[in-house]
Amino acid sequence: MLKREVGLRLFSVLTEHEATINILLNGCVHMLKNLVLERPLAFIDVETTGLKPNVDRIIELSILKIYPNGEREYKSHRINPEIPIPPGAIDIHGITDADVANEPEFRQYAKSIKDFIDGCDMAGFNITRFDLPFLEAEFKRAGVEFSRRSRQFVDVQVLYHLLEPRDLNAAYLKYCGKEMERSHTAEGDATAAAEILDGQLEMHSELPRNVADLCAICYSVRDDYVDPDGKFIWSEGEVVCNFGRKHNGRRLKDIAAEDPSYLQWMVGADFAAEVKELVSKALSGEFPKPP
Repeated sequence: MLKREVGLRLFSVLTEHEATINILLNGCVHMLKNLVLERPLAFIDVETTGLKPNVDRIIELSILKIYPNGEREYKSHRINPEIPIPPGAIDIHGITDADVANEPEFRQYAKSIKDFIDGCDMAGFNITRFDLPFLEAEFKRAGVEFSRRSRQFVDVQVLYHLLEPRDLNAAYLKYCGKEMERSHTAEGDATAAAEILDGQLEMHSELPRNVADLCAICYSVRDDYVDPDGKFIWSEGEVVCNFGRKHNGRRLKDIAAEDPSYLQWMVGADFAAEVKELVSKALSGEFPKPP
């Protein structure tokens, strides 16, 4: 999110529990040269233990505060969530329990964070559905009052989806040159998909003209895939994990023996049925034979 995209990438050098960097306009490019600010705008991003603000916790918080005169401030914290970080979350942001074990809890930062964004409007990518609800939940647990009232919110993701739609209606308009008449009906959508494909082939001469080659672009199942999604692959006659950071490249047998909780998490997480069946059997000591 924001902290991975801001041009100066200063978050990577923040090593203290609380780091605030003031960057004066003198000698710096105005980051929001196309936006008129009447008061500071705070861009917020959080990394968390999961997706549910009522039970999950923030483990990293970064705020980029931009003033109307172009001056900028950063505040970034690693935070002890006081609960274990699930393997699936670690696969996304790479922050482990050990990384935050000695960091302060959110309640120790809550007042300074609240003061830092006091009087600010707020912005971010998916902030209204993710970052803001998490921040509100943490403030509530810490007993620090925080309100959306009198603030303006700018969600960059909402603007992106508004300006660059990626649904069937948008594709139909682009490749068929007209509005759909029967959208969200099975017959209408299936017919539209056929027309869109023909329009894509007409517009893009680089696309192949046979189904097999189009399939190779859209849906490739390699010979070494153990499951259709390629979460596990064959390597030298062994089933090997092919995703994430924690166990990528490790044999399924070793994961089952040394970290069964990871496979138990996979059984309850959002994986395909074939993957869940594979790891369930592995937990029972049953592994597929090489093809």
